Amino acid sequence: MEKIAPQEEPGNEMSFLDHLEELRWHLIRAVLAVVIAGSIAFVLKSFIFDVLLFGPANGDFFSYRVLCRLSGLFGIDGGFCDPEMPFRIQSRTMGGQFSAHVWTSITAGFIIAFPYVIYEFWKFVAPAMHHTERKYAKGFIFVTSLLFFVGVLFGYYVVTPLSINFLGKYQVSDTVFNDFDLSSYISLVRASVLASGLIFELPIVIYFLTKVGLVTPQFLKTYRKYALVIVLILSAVITPPDIVSQIIVAIPVLILYEVSIVISKIMYKKEEEKLKK
Repeated sequence: MEKIAPQEEPGNEMSFLDHLEELRWHLIRAVLAVVIAGSIAFVLKSFIFDVLLFGPANGDFFSYRVLCRLSGLFGIDGGFCDPEMPFRIQSRTMGGQFSAHVWTSITAGFIIAFPYVIYEFWKFVAPAMHHTERKYAKGFIFVTSLLFFVGVLFGYYVVTPLSINFLGKYQVSDTVFNDFDLSSYISLVRASVLASGLIFELPIVIYFLTKVGLVTPQFLKTYRKYALVIVLILSAVITPPDIVSQIIVAIPVLILYEVSIVISKIMYKKEEEKLKK
C-alpha cells in the first residue's frame, strides 16, 4: 500500500494563517540568502564595479570586439570598433557612490542567490502538488536557474553593450557632452540584465499557465503573430533604433516563445490524460 505524504493527509490541512506563516518563513530565508550573497558582493567592490559593471563602458569590452568583427564581415558601420567611449560617469550627490554600492550589491546578491530563492518558492508550493510532481524539484530548480543565468548573460553581453554603445555616443549637438550620472548608468545595466533574466523564464511561466488551464498550445499558436509584433516592439525599446540590434535581441525571445509552445503542448496532453483517468 502506498504511503501518503503527511501534507496530503486530511487531518493535516493548514489554515490560511498557517499558510501565511509558512510563506513568511520562506520569504525570510530567501531574503537572508540574498543579504548574505549581497554582503559578499559588497566586499568584492573592485571586481563588481571595475570589472563587471564598468566593463561595457570600455571600448575594448569583449562584446564590442565581437560586434566589430561582425560589422566588418557584413559591411555595416555600427560604431563598435572605437577604442574609447566618448562619455564619463559621474556622481553628483554626497551619498551617490555609497548608495550605488549598496544597491548594486543587493542586485548582485539576488542574482547569485537566485537558485536558492527558487528553491524556497518550490518548497512553499510543493505540498499542493502531487507526489509524482514533487520528484521533479531538482530539475525545476536547475532549469529555472539555468534560464535565468543565460538571460542575465544575454542582457550583460548583448543588450547592455548595444544600449551603452548607442546612448553613450548619441549627441543632439557637438556642444553637448555626455556626462552620465552614476545612478543612471547603473539603472541601465541593472534593467537590461534583470529584464533579460526574467524574460528568459518565459517557458517556465507558460508551463505553469498551461498547468492551471489559463493557456493552451492552440492559444499560443493563434497569437504567434501578435507575439512577434510585441517582441519586436520590446526589442526596439531596449535596444538602439537599428534593425540589426533589434534582430539580435528578438531572435532568442522568439526561440523561447516557440519552445514555450512545445512545452505547453506536452503539458496540455498530460493534463488531458489525467482528466481521462
